[in-house]
Amino acid sequence: MSNEAILCHDKGYTIFKYGKHIIRFLAPYSLERYTEIKEWDKGYLVVMAKYFHNDKEEEEYIDLVPILQSLYFDIDDFLKPIEKVRILYD
Repeated sequence: MSNEAILCHDKGYTIFKYGKHIIRFLAPYSLERYTEIKEWDKGYLVVMAKYFHNDKEEEEYIDLVPILQSLYFDIDDFLKPIEKVRILYD
């Protein structure tokens, strides 16, 4: 299994893919796309995002830990091997 996860946006959802897991959760209504991963820290992402209502990109934060907890993941086992997250573009 690769040590790289994928982040993307599709039809109103943020999608985080790693291994055989695909985790979807609601994205902000005006999100156009994610443009850059600035930081990955054990389930916490700092990303740049482009919104329809703004010409400039905005820094956003995604905390996967509470999402994984609600899905009953073993958080440490799931996140430990992930060394990098990249954006998948359309």
